[in-house]
Amino acid sequence: MTSEDQWQAALERIKDVVGENGWLSDPADTAPYVTEWLKLLEGHCRLVVRPATTAETAEVIAICHEAGIPVTPQGGNTGMVGGAVPDGGIVLSLDRMSRVRAVDAENATLTVEAGCLLADVQKTAEDAGFLFPLSLASEGSCRIGGNISTNAGGNNTVRYGNTREQVLGLEVVLPDGRVWDGLRALRKNNTGYDLKHLFIGAEGTLGIVTAAVLSMVPAPRDRVTTMAAANSWDDLLTLFGIMRGRLSGSLVAFEAFTDLCMEITVHHIDDATDPFAERHPLYALMEASCYDDAAAIRDAFEAGLGEAFDAGLIVDAVIAESGQQADNLWRIREGLPEAQSIGTTVIKHDISVPISRLAEFVAAGAPLVAQTIPGAKLLPFGHMGDGNLHYNMLQPDAMDRDDFLAHKPDINRALHDLAVSMGGTFSAEHGIGLTKAGELAHYRSDVEMDLMGRVKSAFDPTGIMNPGKVLAKT
Repeated sequence: MTSEDQWQAALERIKDVVGENGWLSDPADTAPYVTEWLKLLEGHCRLVVRPATTAETAEVIAICHEAGIPVTPQGGNTGMVGGAVPDGGIVLSLDRMSRVRAVDAENATLTVEAGCLLADVQKTAEDAGFLFPLSLASEGSCRIGGNISTNAGGNNTVRYGNTREQVLGLEVVLPDGRVWDGLRALRKNNTGYDLKHLFIGAEGTLGIVTAAVLSMVPAPRDRVTTMAAANSWDDLLTLFGIMRGRLSGSLVAFEAFTDLCMEITVHHIDDATDPFAERHPLYALMEASCYDDAAAIRDAFEAGLGEAFDAGLIVDAVIAESGQQADNLWRIREGLPEAQSIGTTVIKHDISVPISRLAEFVAAGAPLVAQTIPGAKLLPFGHMGDGNLHYNMLQPDAMDRDDFLAHKPDINRALHDLAVSMGGTFSAEHGIGLTKAGELAHYRSDVEMDLMGRVKSAFDPTGIMNPGKVLAKT
């Protein structure tokens, strides 16, 4: 039997395992699974497999392990680095595995399957009187398994941290088809290596997360949301220091974006409205959670804004007077990722530097962009409160798309070099995937790459799990 015959026989076995509703092969049906969200990369596969249970997933992976069929795990396919783009083999989508297995209010935990939409996880926590604090612009389409596999960040990391901080236990199908049941809802468990952390952020290269125990926090009684306008990144940095000092652990989010960000979002996104009468160079969106006295939090915000006004750090500010007004302020920030790509092409970055050096990075990055891509429109925005900035740029009006994208390797290297020189990194929350595997090999030390390679070989010696992602093919 030829290799092709073996593969075809294995694919037929896989179809039998998942049943007629568990696989797709028609190109019209598989197209959404092989094309990334940014529409810049398109892959191919022999079959899209959609198991309904962990047992089915394990049996499918065991067949792939035996036949040497590459597996590309996929959640909501909302990633930005090609981590879910297949290069042959099968796509294994978790979109049918979307059950909430348990809600434990006394232990403040949720046990959910990997295919649950993030928005559904949030709603389940809300219905139980809690908050699941991970918050992303794509929460209506991204799935918790993908969030875990990329260690997603988002808007609330100032207080709650990244996805890693919300995960207590995992269930994982290993590359040989065995299932590791690590669904423990323990806050303390100091018994050897904490295996779950190997899979969080591994982008499906070590195994497939099929379920997770997630930690919830008490639902805040209220929130206070404000937006301030400023003239410089240095002023925003000082404003952040003031607010962090006055609000301490109540400060949940500190987001920053430019006038151009405001302009394109208000123009393209329904219900996004500029709250200011005049335009300003920069904006900060801040939110604090209230567990006791909302008036005290509001007083702290007002005192901080007053201090910033007196120091000339901000030129205007609004405080939301209702939940609807707060939602309207967030609509601007959450609509920005979509708005930036409407009608043009974007080169995106996901850098992180120490918070103290963010303003310095912005200042040093602007001339690098001007030299490399003359006419490009800078669109920096992001999570200033944790040092993560999406230092993006829009296609110049006088340059066509292909010419613009041809500059991507040069501007990537320039900006990544700058971030690393400041003690930062080229990937803060989007992951490595396919498009940044070369950057990982370039910037991480030989020792680090050797250790990561050994981990990969130990878990996946045949190399079938998401090949070419994170660790570049050699």
